[in-house]
Amino acid sequence: MSTPPRPLSSWAQNISPSPTLAVDAKAKALLAAGEDVLNFAAGEPDFDTPEHIKEACIAALKGGKTKYAPTPGIEPLRQAVADRYLAEYGLKVAPSQVVVSPGGKFSCYLAIMATCSAGDEVIIPAPYWVSYPEMVKLAGATPKVVLADDKTGFLLTPEMLEAAITPKTKMVVLNSPSNPSGAVYSRAQLEAIVAVAVKHNLYILSDEMYEHLVYDGAAPTCVSTLSKEAEARTIIVAGFSKTYAMTGWRLGTLVAPPAIAKACSEIQSQQSSNATTFAQYGALAALKEKEKTAAALKTMMTAFDRRRKFLHAELVKIPGITCVLSQGAFYLFPNISSFGLKDQDFCARLLEQEKVAAVFGSAFGAEGYLRLSYATSDEILAKGVARLAKFCASLKK
Repeated sequence: MSTPPRPLSSWAQNISPSPTLAVDAKAKALLAAGEDVLNFAAGEPDFDTPEHIKEACIAALKGGKTKYAPTPGIEPLRQAVADRYLAEYGLKVAPSQVVVSPGGKFSCYLAIMATCSAGDEVIIPAPYWVSYPEMVKLAGATPKVVLADDKTGFLLTPEMLEAAITPKTKMVVLNSPSNPSGAVYSRAQLEAIVAVAVKHNLYILSDEMYEHLVYDGAAPTCVSTLSKEAEARTIIVAGFSKTYAMTGWRLGTLVAPPAIAKACSEIQSQQSSNATTFAQYGALAALKEKEKTAAALKTMMTAFDRRRKFLHAELVKIPGITCVLSQGAFYLFPNISSFGLKDQDFCARLLEQEKVAAVFGSAFGAEGYLRLSYATSDEILAKGVARLAKFCASLKK
């Protein structure tokens, strides 16, 4: 009789797979099998990467940029990232404070690994991006979720943060614009939250991945610019995936105080070595060829804004659904709690009966909601929301 294999590590046993990727993969598999599935689960732009970015990458590949790069990124790209923060926010950072990683997700993970240890607590406002709690657990720390639902516009308040802090609290995670809600904090709101973090000497992980995807006059705020105290304890995560439709390129950035940036680079050196070398030259073109990049972003944002308004207008017509109009990203997060179903059951039945794929709110720490991505065609939006209305009507019978 053979001996059974030893158990997997505690890390592997305790980690949860990404539900957003799982739903998106299931929808794509059904589509590939010929099913008429309308996919609202995608967390990526439905536009292609702009041509000038692809051309720069191809030129780098053909030019032999195929070797290892410096762990924190090629020097011209780190300088371009530093220049961007100065131009857009007036934030002065040295290239040595910039780390280029294999994706924004990896940047978040580096930030948490560099600052948090076993026994520490990390405050995560919900609804949250699905990976935050799992990253905290992988670092051996404990995620502490604070629900900020549609009653507060999905925005954490200073009072809520203050009430959640304990002697073990090490970090608070902020995400504006938000995935999944599309909520955007004003500068004044962030100043009040950051004041609490500074008072308690907390690190701030500011996930600003969707910073350029804002609507209705909303303006992104770089948390590090709020005060010198904020700058000294904030790790900014951003990247190229959402703004430049480069999700598959896996390129993220991290800007941090020198000691933290150095630690993140050293951790990355033992995990991934570096972000793909020739891809970094595409990212450099995105930052350097500003007019071409701005034109591509404008085209994308015009479509997103039109779809956002259409989808919201149709959703609020459906009896039983309420929905806050998002100010950023490319998601809406409607409340479906009136139907009396757990949101995971709601989504499963919606996919089974009407072939509409959506991600359940509890995946983001907020039971009773759906995340609907409008990073899809106008035709799919119109068909999908009609099917959703039909499904909701069937539940009311």
